[in-house]
Amino acid sequence: MSPDLTPGTVHRRGRLRVYLGSAPGVGKTYRMLDEAHRRRDRGADVVVGFIETHGRKHTAGMLDDLEVVPRVRRHYRDTEFEEMDLDAVLARCPSVVLVDELAHTNIPGGRHPKRWQDVEELLAAGIDVITTVNIQHLESLNDVVQKITGIPQRETVPDEVVRRADQLELVDMAPQALRRRMAHGNVYKAEKVDAALSNYFRVGNLTALRELALLWVAGRVDEGLRDYRSTHNIDRVWETRERVVVALTGGPEGETIIRRAARIADRTAGGELLAVHVSRSDGLAGASPGALAQQRQLVEDLGGSYHVVVGDDIPTALLAFARAHDATQLVLGTSRRGRINRFLTGPGTGQTTVDASEDIDVHMVTHEFTGRGRLPSLGRRHSRRRTIAGFASGLIVPALLTAVLSRFHTSVNLTTDALIFQLGVVAVALLGGATSALLASLVASLLLNYFFIPPVHTFTIDETNNFIALIVFAIVALTVSTVVDHAARLTTRAARATAEAEALSTLAGSVLRGADALPALLDKTRTAFGLDSVALLDRSGRTIARSDTDGEPAADRTVTELPTGPDALLILAGRRVSAADQRVLTAFAAHIAAALERDRLATAAAEVEPIKAADRMRTALLAAVSHDLRTPLAAALAAVGSLRSPDVEFAPADRDELLTMANESLLKLTALVDNLLDMSRLQAGALTLNLEATQLDEVLPRAMDSLADPDAAVQPLDLDTAPPVLADPPLLERVLANLIANALRHNAPGAPVLVTASGHADHVEVRVVDRGPGIAPEDRDRVFLPFQRLGDTDNTTGVGLGLALSRGLAEAMGGTLEVEDTPGGGTTMLLTLPAAVDEPHATTPVEEEQ
Repeated sequence: MSPDLTPGTVHRRGRLRVYLGSAPGVGKTYRMLDEAHRRRDRGADVVVGFIETHGRKHTAGMLDDLEVVPRVRRHYRDTEFEEMDLDAVLARCPSVVLVDELAHTNIPGGRHPKRWQDVEELLAAGIDVITTVNIQHLESLNDVVQKITGIPQRETVPDEVVRRADQLELVDMAPQALRRRMAHGNVYKAEKVDAALSNYFRVGNLTALRELALLWVAGRVDEGLRDYRSTHNIDRVWETRERVVVALTGGPEGETIIRRAARIADRTAGGELLAVHVSRSDGLAGASPGALAQQRQLVEDLGGSYHVVVGDDIPTALLAFARAHDATQLVLGTSRRGRINRFLTGPGTGQTTVDASEDIDVHMVTHEFTGRGRLPSLGRRHSRRRTIAGFASGLIVPALLTAVLSRFHTSVNLTTDALIFQLGVVAVALLGGATSALLASLVASLLLNYFFIPPVHTFTIDETNNFIALIVFAIVALTVSTVVDHAARLTTRAARATAEAEALSTLAGSVLRGADALPALLDKTRTAFGLDSVALLDRSGRTIARSDTDGEPAADRTVTELPTGPDALLILAGRRVSAADQRVLTAFAAHIAAALERDRLATAAAEVEPIKAADRMRTALLAAVSHDLRTPLAAALAAVGSLRSPDVEFAPADRDELLTMANESLLKLTALVDNLLDMSRLQAGALTLNLEATQLDEVLPRAMDSLADPDAAVQPLDLDTAPPVLADPPLLERVLANLIANALRHNAPGAPVLVTASGHADHVEVRVVDRGPGIAPEDRDRVFLPFQRLGDTDNTTGVGLGLALSRGLAEAMGGTLEVEDTPGGGTTMLLTLPAAVDEPHATTPVEEEQ
C-alpha cells in the first residue's frame, strides 16, 4: 500500500523521465543507470525498483553500487516469476526510483496489470521515476511496427503516458552499429544472434524503426514548443520547421495553388503542407462544396492536411491560423477580379494579407483565371421574366402612385406623398432587386417634383427646402431599397444553404449508417434533384451502378453528363439541373468519386490479402520451422552418426536408446511435414475429401497409434454409442490426433484426457477435455492461427500448426472447432461434425480459405 500521507500536507507529483529507444539493444538501460549514478553523486536518494540486464555484463556492472529493492516472487502456471515489489518501493519512499521496461505486463497477483500503472502510482506518491521503453511498444505505432517487422507487439503502453513525461530522451544508434554490437555478443547470447540478425534486426527494419522514433520525438518536441510559445504569449513565427499554409476559396484556381504550395513545402526535408478554407460565420459563403471536396482530396493525396476556420475577415482569419500553426509561408492565388472591379471594391484579400503578414512570407501565385472575374452585381440574379417584371414595375408603380395621389392632392401633404413613393420603391426592390429600385427611385423623384412640388407641372423647384427634401428622398429611397434587396438576398441564400446542408447531411448519413455506398449515393442524388435516373459509367461505357425512379419520366427530359473522377462518368436523365443546383451536384459527384475510389481500393486490398496472408505464413513458417525442424533433425543425425562411428563400441542398451532417439526424431519430422503439407493444401484449395459414414470408436484407436506415446492416459467415453459422422476417416484421425496431442501437452500431471461424443439432431459433438491451466478468453481465437504457441507449459515443441490445421480440416468436412472452459479448470476442444445419413457421398474437392 502507499505510505500514509499527513492530512493537510500538499504532496507534489513525481517527475517522470523516459528513455525512448529506437530498437532493443541501443542502450536505454545503460543510459538510465548512468543517470542514476549522476543523481546519486549529487546527493539524491536513488534506488532500483526493477532492472532487466538480459545478462549483459556492462549493464550488470552498473548495478553494483546502487541500492536495489528486493523483488517479489509470484507463481503462475507452475512457473515462478520475479516482479517489482511496488509496496516495498512505496514503503522505502526514495526520491528517485529506476523502473525498466515501462510496457511490461505484470504477472497476475499484483495490484495493476501493467507496469506503467505501477509507475503512475509511484508518481502520485511524489516519487520521481526514471524508466525505459522502445518505440515499438507505443500503442499508436503497434500496427505500423507489425507491418514493418512482421512481428506483433503484445505489450504496449498508451502514448499519452509517454507524452506526459517531464523529460523525454531518445536513445538512438545507427542500424549498422547496432548489428555490430549484436554480432559481438553485447545484446543477445551467441545462439540467438544469427536468428535475430536475419529476422527482426535487419537493416531495413532498424532503419524504419529509427525513423519512427525520430518522427515521434520530433512531434513531441513540436508540441512542447507550441505550449511554450502559448504560455509566454509569443506570436512571432519561429522558423524551426518549414510549414506552408495554402488558402483555398473553392475557386477554379485551387489545384494550381495547391500544387505550387506542395512544391514549396517539398523543398525542405520535413516540410509540412496545411490547406485552410475560411468559412463565413453565417454559413452563407458561396464556395462550391464539390470543388472544396476535390481540393481537399488533392491536398491529402499530396501529404498535407485540410482545415476549415470560421471568420468574416478573411485576411485576419488566415494570418491567425498561420501564426497558430507557426507557419513560415502563406500561399494565395492572385485575384480573379478585373481592374474595374478592383477599382470599385478596393484592395482584395491578397493585398490586405500581404500588408498584415509581418514575418510570414506570402506567395501570390498567378493562374489562368487571374483578372477574369465579373463586375460586382448590383442586385440579385433573377430569371429573365422576373427581371423584366422588375424594370416594368420600376416604371409602372411610381406612375400608378402619382395617379392615385393626384386625386387626393388637396388633403395629403408633400411629406405623405414622399413616404408613399418611398413604400413603392421598397416594393419594387423586393420584386426586382436593387437595379429596379434604382430606376423606381429615379422615376419617383421626377414625378414627385413634377406633380407635387411647387410650381407643379414643371421641373423647376423654387424653394430650397423642397430641393433638399427631394434629394433626401432619392438618397433614402436608394439606401432603403439596397438594404431591402441585400436582406432578401441573404434570406434566399440562407434558405438555399439550409436546403443544401440538409441534402449533404442526408447524403453523408446514408453512407455512415452502413448503406452500400455507391447505390446509396446514386439514390440520394436522384431523389435530391428530382431526376428520372442516375447512372455511373466507367471509361469503356460499362454501367457500374444506377438508380431509376418508379414514376413517369419528365416531359422535358434531358440528359446531362458530369465527370466523376478520372475514370468514371455520371449520367443524369430527367429535368434540367439549374445552375444554382450545379454547386451541390458537384459535391454529390465528389462523394460518388470518393466512394468509387474506396470500392476500387477495397477490391485491390481483397486481391492482395491472400498474397499477404501467404507471405505472413511463409515468414512465420521460416521463423518457426527453423528451430523445430533443426532440433529433431540434429538429434537424428547425432544418433545415426554415433552409431556409425567406428571409434566407439556401444552396449546393446545404448544402441537401442540411440535408435529410439533417431526413430522418435524422424517421427516428429514426419508429423511436422504432414501438417505442413495439409496446411498448404488447405491454403491452396487443393484438398480432396472422401466423405463417408464414420464410427468415432473406430477412428480413435488409429489416432492414438499416431501419437508419440500411444499408451498416454486417454479415456474414451460414449464413443461407441454416438451416431456415425459424415467425415473423411484419415483426416478425422488427424484432427483427433492433433487435439489429443495438444490436450496431453497441457494437461495436469496424472489426469487423463477425456474424449466424449454425443448426438444432437443433425450433428455430433466430440469433446476433448483436459485439466490444464486453460486458455484466456482473449486468446481463444488466436490459438487457431498458424504458428501460435501461447506457452502454457512447453513452448519449445511444435510449430503451432496442430490446432490451426484441425480447425481447417474440420471446416473442410462441414464441421466446426471451438474452445470451451472445462468445469473445474482446463480446456475443452469442441469438435462438431454433421451426422451421417444413408445416402452415399461422392468424393468432393474442397476449396477452403483459412
